[in-house]
Amino acid sequence: MVLGILGGGQLGRMTAFAAARLGVDVRVLAPSASGPTAPLAHVTVGDWEDASVLGPWAEACDVVTVESEWAPADRVPAGVPVRPGVEALVAIRHKGRQRARLAEHGLPQPAHVWAATRGEALAALERFGAVVCKRFEGSYDGYGNATCRTEADVQAAWDDLSAEDGLLVEAFVPFEAEAAVTVARRPTVDGRGGAAVVYPVVRSEHRDHRLWAAWAPAGFPESVEAEARRVALATVEALDVVGVATVEVFVAEGGAVLVNEVAPRPHNTAHLTIDASHTSQFENHVRAVLDWPLGDPGLRVPAACVVNVLGEREGGVAPGLSDALAVDGASVHLYGKTEVRPARKMGHVTATAPTVEAARERAEAAAEAVRL
Repeated sequence: MVLGILGGGQLGRMTAFAAARLGVDVRVLAPSASGPTAPLAHVTVGDWEDASVLGPWAEACDVVTVESEWAPADRVPAGVPVRPGVEALVAIRHKGRQRARLAEHGLPQPAHVWAATRGEALAALERFGAVVCKRFEGSYDGYGNATCRTEADVQAAWDDLSAEDGLLVEAFVPFEAEAAVTVARRPTVDGRGGAAVVYPVVRSEHRDHRLWAAWAPAGFPESVEAEARRVALATVEALDVVGVATVEVFVAEGGAVLVNEVAPRPHNTAHLTIDASHTSQFENHVRAVLDWPLGDPGLRVPAACVVNVLGEREGGVAPGLSDALAVDGASVHLYGKTEVRPARKMGHVTATAPTVEAARERAEAAAEAVRL
């Protein structure tokens, strides 16, 4: 089997590593040179919007998947399976269409308005009291979003984030916690099991609008965790995603679960599954897109926590790992990026331990000790 990946960053790297363990050849198409996937795949660097580049590359693959929902999967030649699926990607990559699809299926989400004009955005603020304005396409990791509490905030957000079709204006949710649930889903069902598996709920903490840490068990009441798993599976089914997808949710007062956003690919919050689960999100992504039986998503350790390793300077990378590797129970994952920049994701650390508190303490200590 030959698996094609559109995108050559860290998600492609970890997917390629999982594929290599299963004896799957990997081909990567990336629009610019990238270090992460180079040791693990045959990498083509070229204009992936150009049919003369994308077409021959895709036709050499049995299945094509994506590292990002913004990859040009809709341009892959007919006859080459694209997973998670072109229709799913088109719906998810535009936050207005994503919200509309979830609403069609009755899934719980924050109140929101597709504001086509500045006046409609201001009216939404008056209606909701406080809002989050989101660029329809291209927003991630805190980019392309703005929390607004005044008319001046909305005016500035409109100037900065709106496109020809406006922007998404959501009611601000005073959530008690943020969480995420990862689902792996096959295109078919055979006699050896169901078409989907659902990973344990992961609780997450963000700093400066970026994921700082995520851990499992999440520590919510079982009724809340069951609802989060139900909502996540229903969301992935509604969007008809094939492969791995993560549903980020708000846990609101009283245990209500609301869908925040959907990522139709492996996700940062589930990186801990590499070291903590029977089958990592990356291996199950490979299995799912190739329509192979899915592995056990359950934890094989009492507790785990993942903490991102972010850049703090500009320049080349010269890793120093001795102190980090000395932390008991910690595993360091660097992404092979050759240039470091402030706040750039350069890797992550996962720690396992008897308790969440101990796992987090170890992960944060090891992440702090990584030198780049």
